[in-house]
Formats: sequence, structure tokens, C-alpha cells
Amino acid sequence: MKLAYWMYAGPAHIGTLRIASSFKNVHAIMHAPLGDDYFNVMRSMLERDRNFTPVTASIVDRHVLARGSQEKVVNNITRKDKEEKPDLVVLTPTCTSSILQEDLQNFVNRASLESRADIILADVNHYRVNELEASDRTLEQIITFYINKAIKNKTLQTQKSVIPSVNIIGVLSLGFHNQHDLVDIKRLFSDLGIKINHIIPENASVHDLKELPKAWFNFVPYRETGLMAAKFLKDKLDMPFIDITPMGIINIKSCVRAIQETISKFGSENNYEEYLNRQTKYISQAAWFSRSIDCQNLTGKTAIVFGDSTHAAAMTQILSEEMGINVLWSGTYCTYDKEWFQEKVSQYCSEVIITDDHNRIGDLIAKTEPNAIFGTQMERHIGKRLNIPCGVISSPVHIQNFPLGYKPFLGYEGTNQIADLIYNSFTLGMEDHLLELFGGHDTTDILTNTLTSQTNISWSPEASRELNKIPGFVRGKVKRNTEKFALQYNNNLVTLEIMYEAKEKVNT
Repeated sequence: MKLAYWMYAGPAHIGTLRIASSFKNVHAIMHAPLGDDYFNVMRSMLERDRNFTPVTASIVDRHVLARGSQEKVVNNITRKDKEEKPDLVVLTPTCTSSILQEDLQNFVNRASLESRADIILADVNHYRVNELEASDRTLEQIITFYINKAIKNKTLQTQKSVIPSVNIIGVLSLGFHNQHDLVDIKRLFSDLGIKINHIIPENASVHDLKELPKAWFNFVPYRETGLMAAKFLKDKLDMPFIDITPMGIINIKSCVRAIQETISKFGSENNYEEYLNRQTKYISQAAWFSRSIDCQNLTGKTAIVFGDSTHAAAMTQILSEEMGINVLWSGTYCTYDKEWFQEKVSQYCSEVIITDDHNRIGDLIAKTEPNAIFGTQMERHIGKRLNIPCGVISSPVHIQNFPLGYKPFLGYEGTNQIADLIYNSFTLGMEDHLLELFGGHDTTDILTNTLTSQTNISWSPEASRELNKIPGFVRGKVKRNTEKFALQYNNNLVTLEIMYEAKEKVNT
């Protein structure tokens, strides 16, 4: 645990609640004090779902602290069992209520005696894992519970489908453009002649889980959630899985070829090379656009990438391999996935950064001064302070990441969306100087090459007038470099002479 006013990934109970609220007819009981019960509001606002979020808070208050929680928690579980008639109730504490060290498994055992629904306690360490790790573990736990239950009751359906089929694992509530990605993933499998057996957990019933073995293989589009469940199904039922994210033309080809290799082991003779060539040439506009005269303007441009493992790794490869952009550094806040991420991106960038400290990321961006940023909402705010354009490519999510329009990041339509994002991120900033011609104003306030340090530096009226003559799209960089030069010589006032001297010596 740590005290922070910004986190890239939320606390563990958020991950558990995201999984529970993704399933159909599953209810979650959150054992938490007031202040931890914001999930319902957050999900209702972001997802724009017409249904109520199936989460009930069992509030820890002074009466609970005096008498203990068992009676209140058990009553809440049995009450919701009668009112909602769910198939499953998931009980989760928060990191705050975990301090009480109560025997919640005993609460579950007691409530199970009075309830029709299955009841489980989320098996995550709320002090040691974050939202993403908890969602991955909770999904695995639920799938494990129902697979073992089906084996015990001899209801597990192991007969493979006649035609190639797949389970898509890891599309869930509050995912970054997950619903848009799912449309393109469905289209991809339809084009390949592969039937979708089940999509887990999004809008799935827990009773569907006994049918998972009918599929020929499992597909995990995002590393953050679903990988543990896929590995369990591989170990328990010998079900192969593919975890190559189809983001970008190169990764789509790798993903489809892996699918072809996997289903060939079941006797399929499908060859998808012609399909890949046709899609690349005629469906995805990104392939030819990256070779067009427009994209030649991006030659020599620099960028940095930061986000979750899945999106940051894929975006780094797209920028470097498909768009020819120099990636100064690429990073992820998924510190637990360090080895995979380093192996995946090290060949496409100059440096790999593994951290969940947003202050460090802000300072690195200010120090390296890229032409564009591709990161999370936090990097977008950092970019606005530094006057560097930013394209958002990863969670944590914001209302902007739940557009009513169709904006996938995966699949062939996703390649077009990404190409637009990249091109617009680099070029739109170059038109800022038009604001000067039509009555705009400069609001950029940049002091040093770090965001966390503070300095007292000012500009003389003559230097300020000279600075305002510089076009807006480069003014921020000129101001930044001039102030750095002044500070090197212990000058807290930028004069016209210092400005000219900085231009000569550092090519400002």
C-alpha cells in the first residue's frame, strides 16, 4: 500500500468488481467503509449502461467496529440472494476494511447455508496487488470454480465443435475501448471462418463456463486480464490459447498465423495468407498511408510511449516498424509484467522504463522533449503543460475513452484509427501559429526540464515581446531551451541578450 493522489491502476477491489459486474446475473458485495464505495457511480458514468451496477456496499461503520461485521455481511448477502436471485455472489473487502483482519471466508460459509446462489470470496491480496492483477486473478478464480463444479457434477462439455471455434477471454467492464475492439475481433473471426463459442466475462452467464471446452482454442486480446484463466484452461483441459494482440498490421499478421497454426493441429486446412494480403492492401488504409507523402513529413520525428503492457508494447512496435518514427523510450506501469515488456519493446526504442510513478514519467517527458506523446490521460495532462501533443492509447480510462462513436484499437479498422491518431498527434500542433494571426493567445507555462521542481525565473519585457514573435508550434521549445540556458549560468531573468546568446550556443 502507498499514499498517492494519482494511480495508474486502482486498488484490488476495483478489479474484482469489474469482473463481477461484467458477468450476467452476478452480484458483488463490497465490504468497505464509506469512501471506498465509488465504483457504482464510476461505472454508471463511464459505461453509460442502462442497467444498474450489480454491486452492493456492506458499509463498515462504528457499529460494525463495535460488534464485528459477520451479521451485517451475511444479512446483505442473503438479502440480495432473495431480491436479485443471482447465480453467483462475490464478496470482496477493500484494502481499508482488510485492516480489520476478519474471517470473511467464514462469513461466506455461513451465508452459503441460507442462500440459493453460489458464494465465493475474492481470493486476492489487497495489500500486494493492483486492479489489473486482481481482475486477472478473480476471473481465473470464477472460471476455476465452475469448471471444477462441472467436473464434479459430470456436466462439463468437452466435445469439440464441428467447425473451428474460439473463446474470447478478457473483454470486461471499464476496459479501454474494449467494446469497440470486440466488434472488430468478432469481424476478424467471422472472416476467418471461426465460430465464437463464448465471450468471457462480458455479458456471459456463469452457467456458460461449463461449455468453454467445446472451443478449439482460447483467445486473450489483452495481457492484463484473461491470461491466468487461459493458462488454467491449458493446464486443466489442455486447451491451447493465443495471446497475441491484433493491434497494428504486423501484430494482426502474427496473430492470424498463430491461429492458423493452432487450428491446423485439429485438422483444419485453412490458409489465411491471401486473406492477410487482401486486408492489408485494400481494407486497412494504414499500410499505404504510412508510405504516402503525408507520412514522409513524420521522418525524423520523435515520440515516447507509456501505458499498460498490451497497448504500450503494440504502440511502440507500430510507431517504429510501421510508421518509421524514432521512439525515444517506451514504458509501462505494469511493473509485475516487467520481463515480458522489456523483451517485447527493447528492439524498438532507445530505453525501456518500468515504473508506476507519474512524477518520474513527467520529468522524463520534460527532459527528453519528444515531438509527440502516446500515453494515458496522465500523460495527456503532462503534455498540455509542456505544449507537447498527446494521443491517449491506454487506460486508466476517462469519459473520453467511452465515445458513442466507433473507435477500435484492434483489428484492421483499428489500424486506421491508430494511423489517424498518430498523424494528427504530430501535425495538428504545427497549426498553432494560426492562432496568432486570428486572435489566439499563448497559455503555455514551462519553466524547466522537470515538472516536479520549481524555479523562479522571469522574462524582461523586451525578451517577452521577442518570444511572442516566434510561431506557436515552436515557441514552447524555444522558451524551454532558453530558460535552461539561463539557469545554467545562474540567471533568473531572461533578457534579450541571453535569448540571443542561447540561440547561438544551443541552436534554440
